Amino acid sequence: MTGSLISTLEGRYYTDPGIFADEQAKIFEKMWFCAVKSGDLANPGDFRTVQVGRESVLIARDRHGALNAFLNVCRHRGARICVDEAGSVKRAFQCPYHAWTYALDGKLIAAPNLTSMPDVDRVEYGLTKVHLREWLGYAWVNLADDPPSFEEDVLSAVTERLGSLEGIDGYEIDQLSVGKRIVYDVKANWKLIIENFMECYHCATIHPELTEVLPEFADGYAAQYYVGHGAEFGDEIKGFTVDGGEGFEKLAALDEERDRKYYAITIKPQVFINLVPDHVILHRMYPVAVDRTIVECDWLYAKEVVDTGRDVTRSVELFHRVNEQDFEACERCQPAMASRAYARGGVLVPSEHHIGGFHEWLVQKLESAD
Repeated sequence: MTGSLISTLEGRYYTDPGIFADEQAKIFEKMWFCAVKSGDLANPGDFRTVQVGRESVLIARDRHGALNAFLNVCRHRGARICVDEAGSVKRAFQCPYHAWTYALDGKLIAAPNLTSMPDVDRVEYGLTKVHLREWLGYAWVNLADDPPSFEEDVLSAVTERLGSLEGIDGYEIDQLSVGKRIVYDVKANWKLIIENFMECYHCATIHPELTEVLPEFADGYAAQYYVGHGAEFGDEIKGFTVDGGEGFEKLAALDEERDRKYYAITIKPQVFINLVPDHVILHRMYPVAVDRTIVECDWLYAKEVVDTGRDVTRSVELFHRVNEQDFEACERCQPAMASRAYARGGVLVPSEHHIGGFHEWLVQKLESAD
């Protein structure tokens, strides 16, 4: 192989159910996982269930206003507590099998004949807690008994990309509201989606709207290729919209140096953050099979933009098209991962070499001890 090209992962990394199971256990069940927008669970009793690795996780707001996360498993005989993806309960969660009942903070509060079993510790036999931390207005969960440092696992990705953690502060993401949410069911392995997001070698080919707004992307170098670099809007472009027309006012706390620029951040293993002057686009991936990934994408705007019902269609449409174009490309690649032509993998060109770092990270995780 020439010096210009480096090898990718072998095709089996995208098709082997055994490798996917290892990824679930050693990556998604060990690392911090962005699970749900905190504001979606605004009131006591509001809940959502999220698949994290092989586990169903129940996230709920308690009567004191705090968010808690639990394994969605009854401590009695293992029935799933909540089968709905989202909803609200008045005071407690009740197992539909034998009516074991849990408070919003997970404590066991009732069960048939429980009073005749005074030795049962209601805290010990409460729902199994999952570590939870809120950041950027989202609840991040971790299934490990001893979770890794949030600073090293999550915040470091921002520092590595923007040069400092303060670089994201001006967007005040935790203060923004969801103007639009689109859920995509992508028939491709989660790694293909990450690799696609990390490079722009494909941009001139499949993203005509994006390269019109960000002309430098047509040259194949993604914003993530350089630390601290933001891709500049074209000279005639007024906003990050599908037609390049006016968007909304610059976010109030954003520095002038970040105006008219786009920044992208990958937070392994399943979050993409896209920063533009008037809104933020945040993707969360939920790998559900070796060849299927659910992607939930939020378009976040200043609260007054959403509250006053301003039309966000043109800014949503730009990245919605980018998403559809990207996911179609990933779905085109997925079947070929099983081809004998890809048994030893493909190659990365120089502008994609940073993807090689992602591959090294993945292999290291899979080779680590349980």
